[in-house]
Amino acid sequence: MSIEAELLRTPLTTAPSTQQHALEPLQLRQVFGQFATGVTIITTGNEAGEPVGMTASSFNTVSLEPPLILWCIGKNAGCFDAFNHCEHFAIHVLSEEQEALSTLFAKRGVDRFASVDYQTNSNGVPLLQKFCARLQCSVAARYDGGDHLIMVGRVETMHSQDRTPLIFHRGRYARIA
Repeated sequence: MSIEAELLRTPLTTAPSTQQHALEPLQLRQVFGQFATGVTIITTGNEAGEPVGMTASSFNTVSLEPPLILWCIGKNAGCFDAFNHCEHFAIHVLSEEQEALSTLFAKRGVDRFASVDYQTNSNGVPLLQKFCARLQCSVAARYDGGDHLIMVGRVETMHSQDRTPLIFHRGRYARIA
C-alpha cells in the first residue's frame, strides 16, 4: 500500500486509548506538508561578525500590539548556535523569482552570501535587497519546541516590495494561480 493510501486510510484523530502509538516521522512530515506556507530567509550575524542565514518556512505572525512574530529553527541546523545566541535577526519573505536563493540558503556547507546582494545593518544583521517583505527584529523570547527552538521576535522596522510571494507546498515550491 502506498504512503498516500495509508494516510487516507488512517484517521487524523482517534478515540482515547491507554496505548501510545508513535507517529511515523515521514508520514507526519507529509501531513504537515499539506499546509502551504510562504518561504523566508532568516539572517543574523554570528559572534565573529560574519553573516549567517537560512531558509525557513516556519514563520508566523503572533501579535500586532506589541508587534511580534515567530519562527522555528531545528536544533541540528548548522547555524543553530548563531541564532540561539543572537539578539537581532531579519526575516525576508521571498518572492517567486527567488526560488534559487531559497535553495541556496537551504544547503549545508556553502558560502550562502558569496553571490548575494546584501547590506549589514547597525546590529550586524545582513539585509537582503530583494524581498516581498522584510522585518528587522530583536529577540523577544526563545522557547523549547522539541527538536526545534521557537524564536519570538519583536518587529523593529519593516519594509515591503510589490512582488508575488514564493510558496512551499507538499515538499516543493508552488506558485499562486
